[in-house]
This record gives sequence, C-alpha cells and structure tokens, in this order.
Amino acid sequence: MNMVIDTSAIIASVMRGPERDALAEAASGHVLIAPGFVRWEVCQALSVMIRQKGIDIVEARRGMEILDNIPLRYVDVDMAQVLTIASRLKGVAADAFLLETAIRYNAPLLTLDRSLGRAAESLGIYVVRLEDEGG
Repeated sequence: MNMVIDTSAIIASVMRGPERDALAEAASGHVLIAPGFVRWEVCQALSVMIRQKGIDIVEARRGMEILDNIPLRYVDVDMAQVLTIASRLKGVAADAFLLETAIRYNAPLLTLDRSLGRAAESLGIYVVRLEDEGG
C-alpha cells in the first residue's frame, strides 16, 4: 500500500530525531511516495539548520545521503488540483502538493506537522499519527 510521507517526517528520519523509530515502524510495509519537490524542501530545511548552527555541513550532507537511500518514489502532481486544494484550504502550495498526492493515490499521510494533518483530515485523508502506533 502507498503512503505519502512529508518533509517533517523525512527530516526527523534522516536527522535521527526522537520520532525516527516510530516513523520507521509506521512506514513499515508501505511504499513511500512523495511529490518531487520534497527532496528540494529537505535540502532547504537542512540549509536553514546549518545557518542556525543546529548542524554542520557534514551532518547536512549525511542527511541527504540517508534520504537518497530511503526507498521513496517521487511522483508528479496535478498542478490544477494543487491550486484548487490550496485555494479551498487557504493554505500554501507545499502542503497542497502532499494533499493532492494522498488524494490521487488514495494513500494515508505520514506527517509530524499537526496543521498539515488537520488539513488532510478535512479532506478525508487518513493521517498516520505516531500516537496511533504506540509512540
């Protein structure tokens, strides 16, 4: 079964956040999918972490290497649908990319972003919550 994974979950996984094991368990047995922009967004988040001195360049590059080894299938999105979703929810396109993917693939969403999770639920998308997984 497909499962959409968002940037917050990927960052926690590649940077060995406290949620990492619970995320891996939640994703186990699923085909992870994400819009192609997620890779760029992870890189952007890592560059912000460097600038804020939360990590150094070695850690950031290692995070991207880990991301490259995650079995993640990048998919295209329907831009018209993305705009429709963003308009309906009065949200940003980045979230709408993920929501459109979950709708199109009839897939649950794995996220640590509560705001994105609420938006997903308002559209009838099942959101995998770590507390549901015992974490």
